[in-house]
Amino acid sequence: MVGIEIGKYVVNPFTLFIEPVEYDKKLYSRIVEEEVEFISPFNPIQNIKHSCSYYGCDYESKRKGTKLLIDYSRKLPIVIEPINGIYAFCTASPYNVNCYWFFLNQIKDYRRISAKQIVVIFHNGYSQTFPISYNSFHSQFAKVLTLQNNLLQRVEHSRKKMFYLEKKPESPKASESNEFYSKDSKNSKDSKE
Repeated sequence: MVGIEIGKYVVNPFTLFIEPVEYDKKLYSRIVEEEVEFISPFNPIQNIKHSCSYYGCDYESKRKGTKLLIDYSRKLPIVIEPINGIYAFCTASPYNVNCYWFFLNQIKDYRRISAKQIVVIFHNGYSQTFPISYNSFHSQFAKVLTLQNNLLQRVEHSRKKMFYLEKKPESPKASESNEFYSKDSKNSKDSKE
């Protein structure tokens, strides 16, 4: 096995993908970042779950959040860390031994090589062929874009609302002074006595 051996891995803005690899009859993860590669004795979904927890929310909650934002129920993409825009998507059921995880912010392009192979080109110039059908990858890529778009629209809506509330004009004041009414009420009391 090639790469730096580590324990559980935390996804970050430099993560390109997490690939399942079998080693000694056990499923490991090969994790490729922009400048370095790691091997983790934990499978991909374990590393994804650990990353979600690291950023303060469990994996199942991330999945539920995705369901609220997009109308899908299988092979859901997730927002691992929204501040740095870390959106992840899987290529199969997350518990499938052939499930790869990709990170939206790192993908520059992808192309069909054959019926069951694609090449993914990353922003740092690295590219790799994966045993994934183009249609499957394209479908998952579209889902994660939808997730990102819907979340960003909601954030923008909240920002506009906050801006409006902070900048809203003061309520108009009556042009007449309330002194006039208070004097009148005093005078009317005097006249009744």
